[in-house]
Parts: sequence; C-alpha cells; structure tokens
Amino acid sequence: MKNYIHKILLLAVIIGGCKKYEQFPVDKVTGNYVFDPLDSAGVNAQSYLYGIYAIVKNGHNRAGGDYLDAAADDAVSSQTGSNIPVTLIATSAVTSFNFPGAENFWEGTNLSQAPNSSGVPDAFWAGIRNANIFINGIGVVPVKGGLSNGTTTAQVWRSEARFLRAYFYFELVRRYGGVPLLGDKVYNIEDNLEIPRNTFADCITYIVNECDAIKDSLSTAPASDGDNYRATKGAALALKAKTLLLAASPLFNGGNVESGNALTGYTNYDVNRWTQAAQAAQDVMNLGVYSLVPNFKHIFLDQNNSERIFIRPGNNSTGIETRNGPVGFQAGGTGNTSPTQELVNAFPMQNGLPISNPASGYLAADPYSLLNPVKRDPRFDATIFYNGATWLSSTVDTYEGGKSKPNTSLQQTESGYYMRKFMGDFEGATTYSNHSSDWMVMRYAEILLAYAEARNEVESAPQSDVYDQLRAIRARAGIAAGNDGNYGLSPNMTQAEMRAVIQNEWRIEFAFEEHRYFDIRRWKIAATVMNQPRTGISIVKNGISYTYNYVNILTTVFKDKQYLYPIPYNEVAKNPAMKQNPGW
Repeated sequence: MKNYIHKILLLAVIIGGCKKYEQFPVDKVTGNYVFDPLDSAGVNAQSYLYGIYAIVKNGHNRAGGDYLDAAADDAVSSQTGSNIPVTLIATSAVTSFNFPGAENFWEGTNLSQAPNSSGVPDAFWAGIRNANIFINGIGVVPVKGGLSNGTTTAQVWRSEARFLRAYFYFELVRRYGGVPLLGDKVYNIEDNLEIPRNTFADCITYIVNECDAIKDSLSTAPASDGDNYRATKGAALALKAKTLLLAASPLFNGGNVESGNALTGYTNYDVNRWTQAAQAAQDVMNLGVYSLVPNFKHIFLDQNNSERIFIRPGNNSTGIETRNGPVGFQAGGTGNTSPTQELVNAFPMQNGLPISNPASGYLAADPYSLLNPVKRDPRFDATIFYNGATWLSSTVDTYEGGKSKPNTSLQQTESGYYMRKFMGDFEGATTYSNHSSDWMVMRYAEILLAYAEARNEVESAPQSDVYDQLRAIRARAGIAAGNDGNYGLSPNMTQAEMRAVIQNEWRIEFAFEEHRYFDIRRWKIAATVMNQPRTGISIVKNGISYTYNYVNILTTVFKDKQYLYPIPYNEVAKNPAMKQNPGW
C-alpha cells in the first residue's frame, strides 16, 4: 500500500463529454467543503462522487494505445518498438520491477502523487480510498430527494460509492488474487501500512456481500439522460454474477497456481460455486430490465440501449477510427490493432457451423465469403476488416502492396486484418463523423453467457437452459435458425463439447472488450493458446484472383506465473506482510 497524504482531492472530471465540474486548488479543498452540512443540493459531494466514477477505465486503446486483448491471442499491436505494453505482456517480457504501467493498477497514480494529465488518479487503490472518504463523509450532507422505496439520495450515493469500491476490488482480485481488504477505514501516513493480503475467498465473499447489501438502495435501471453511467441494482447484481463466475472458474476453483495457497485461489474444488454463479446471473435476468439489442453493431453506438448494464462514458468522437481504422483512406487511420488469424478462424459461417466443418460451406479460396452465397457470421463483418471489405465508399485492400498494406514505413496491419468493432456506419460515407465511444463494462449478453457457462458446469450434459442462451445470442447476431431452430448448435452435445462452444462464443461476441485476455486465464488455458505463434495472412494478388498464405507474426510466450500479476516489487520490499505471487 502507498503512503497517502491526509488531504481530500476534488477531481476535475469530464464524463461522457456532457458534464464538466469546476477544479478546485488541492490546498484549498477540505472535508468540510466537500461534505457540507449546509449543502442541500449536495453539489460538491456529487462532484467528488463523479471523480470516483472517473477511475473506472475506458478500454478503448487504453493499454499504451492498444486494446488489452492484443496481449492475448486475438490480436497483436501494429505499433513497433521495444516498449509496447501489450507485446511485453504477450511475450512474457515483464517482471515485478517493470510491469507495464498500462496494466499496473496496484501502483499507478495515487493521492501521494500528482494526478495524471486528466486530473484522475489511475490506481484502483486510489479509487478505493476515495470511495471510503465518500462513504464516511456523505452522511452529513442533507441532500434532498430519494427513491420511491424511501432510500434517501445520500444513501443512494453512498451505495454507488460502495459499488465502485467493490468493482475496484474485483479488478484487483482478477489480476492479483487475494488483496488487502481495508473496510471503510481511510488510511493516512501515520497509520501502520504493513497490511497483509486477505485470502482469495475473503475477497470474493466481501465483493458479493457488498453487492447484496447495496442492491436495493440503488436505482433499478439506468437513467436515460447524461447520468446513464451511474450504478444501478442491475449493475450490482451483474458485478456479483461476474465475481462468482470468476471464483467458480478453473484457475481459482480447483486449479490454484500454487496448491494450498489461499491467497491465489480456493484450496479445493466445489461445484456449488458454479451453481452460485448461475443463480447470480439468473437474478439479473429475472429483473426484466435488460434485453439484447437487435443490431449487434449498435450496442456500442446507440446510447441508453437495453443491453447496457454498466458503462464508462466516452466522448462523441472519431478517435476509434483514427487510431484503429485501416490505412490508405483520406479520412485517416493508423491501424493500431491487428486481429490474428486465430480470431478470424473462430467466427463460424452464417449457418452457425464452424469453418472447420465440411458442411459449413466455407471456401478456402474465398475465406471472407465475398462471392460465396454462404456468408460468415455477421459479427465477423462487424468486428474485422479483411481484404475486400467495404469502407468509406471503397474497399480495404490488404493484399501485399495494396493501399491498406503498402509495405512502406507507414504503420499498418501486421496480420492482414484491421479491427472494425466499435466504429460507426461509415461503409457508404466518405469521411468520419462523431459517434458515441462509451465503453461497455458490463452488458446483458455477458449475463446470458455467464449463465450458460455456469449451468453447463453443473449439469452432466447440457440441458435446454444452456442451449437457450446460446440460441438467443446467435439469433441476435444474425445466424440462421436452420431447420431445427438450433442456430448451428449440435443437439445432444457433451459437457466438454458445449464448454468449447461457449468459450468460442465468449471469444467472438466479446472480441476486444477485455474478455478474452482474462478468459484464457480464468479457464486456465493461456499456457496452451499463448505458447504458439500468433498468425496472420499474406495475400498476393494475381490479376483478379488472390493467393492466401498464413504467416507467423509474433512468437508469444506464457509462463504459469502469468496467471496472476506480480505484486509490484516496491510494495513487497517496503511491506514485510505483503506476500508475493508465486514465481515472481
């Protein structure tokens, strides 16, 4: 833990481009100013709460200019150099001394240092401390109003701070395992900061109990205005489901990286953990508040839609396009993200059958189904730019020497593909225009897949309740129902076969949403999928035809110690009670 100065920092935050709060000089801000017993509108307290929300990360290109999934097997960074964070992680070139700041949320910036350039502290520990300050102080603010169930506005805000604190703990636990639980205490420089880690089980129980304690003192559904990012009952229940799914997963439930070490997971396997995860997902489904959005692309573009459970607002901009769009277009694009062939191959055909199935209709000579009447899963076109894809009233040309792969010194795709996801509907346009860049922290499709995954692990063979969730997600994606109404799913699958289908559905539905990176860890398959080269495609144009050659683009490395992050060396060195994770 860091030594924090005993001051309250009120942050200047712009959230979603729609709310701007005055910045106050740090040396003039006191607890009495923020938590003012005469402020019936709670203006200053609410501004402080907005500052805690701002610590939630917007995942768009947040890892040193890349998406975090470029540190997994779904993409590589197009950026070159010796210090690209996602490449360092993917090649196991990290230590407890030099873990990239883009993913080091234990240290980051905190209240003993200056905030970052946006005025927002980076570290989740800073968020936890700020939440504790708010939780302890809000009681004196006589803010008016409340919910219809009698919960006062001050109580709602306090519960929002508790939700954010629980969320920050979740983000720490899935990276580090057990971490110190601080309760409501605000630690200061004069306190004993040699605090040990709590067990993994302690942390899971704490997060789950917090979600249960606050769920009925939060709004039921997101607001429809600029405050639509505020925590709700649905968000609390979804965080509980997400936490219990993590806890039930192989890495922590029977697959502990260090047998008998209660800091790094449970010391036994218990199938009931899957049952609890399924029930938590069912509780979100039973709310009747959320539903799948018919248009997959517009989950990310249409604000206030029914699939969004908890978001981190982003500005209306064209930043996603300019950073990740294909090169060779006047509108601009630097193609930071290069999806891998492994991800491309994961998308089935529109009939729902994997491309490896001879009955799928897949043609190796027309891999993107430009001429083939049997098309790919529509999510493929919504996620990946490939050779011949339509964009800006032209085509993406990623054959060797094409405008989108000119093979010059210009930064360009490493894999023969560019990321399409999150971008606007610019296929028929000639330039980009601003659109929402909100980050989906939790959305409803995640709940359906979490339920399906958990129920599949409980049942000896998958039952209709598992199939139902996959059929719903595939139907929304645009996969054909088929004569049997199974959307390409084989009937009577074994548990293992269904597990593979569910894991692939997670991959293609949530590509670049910071799921794959953590999923291959919680499933404990990272050592298998990451210890083989990442591949791409080299396309040679011959007149009007093409030759497709698969090529290695990056040799990735994964060691078992990487299932958990290292506690930063400085933290272990100065705190004898802080035990390091195995192997670091």
